[in-house]
Amino acid sequence: MELARSTHVGRAVRLLTILSSLALGVLLVATSAGVIMRYVFEAPILGGNEIIQLASVVLVMLAMPGAARDEIHIRVDVFDERIGRYGRFVGDVLARCISVYILSMLTWRSWDKLVDAAEYGDATNMLQIPFWPFYGLLVLGAMLYAIVLLLQLIDIIRAGAGRSE
Repeated sequence: MELARSTHVGRAVRLLTILSSLALGVLLVATSAGVIMRYVFEAPILGGNEIIQLASVVLVMLAMPGAARDEIHIRVDVFDERIGRYGRFVGDVLARCISVYILSMLTWRSWDKLVDAAEYGDATNMLQIPFWPFYGLLVLGAMLYAIVLLLQLIDIIRAGAGRSE
């Protein structure tokens, strides 16, 4: 069984995907309402851009672990034929190692920002929406994304270079 497709990871990914879908709904409603209010009623929504920006952060960061687990990211296989299965193996291992490192740094730095934002009460300018919950969701998404990639890395190493695509 692949570790990246384990039950616990699947449940966590499903939960974050549901939250990401809710953020997409908020984003669509806020954008539509903003356009209608601005151009039909000539009364723009105060803080509409803040809502859209925060919903975008939630949407992207919580959708990434599911896309990684299901391997549905855009992928270009230009050199696969030329580098062979060992080249693909090395490329897959390197890509996941680098990605886990970068996501770990993003998680660490976002945690620091979460603590600072909570301590100092950082909030948006217009609506005074606190930033710390959004940093928390960013931490959660980046951490689960790194975990998924780490489990995929283990699966790749266990299967070796001869695995089928």
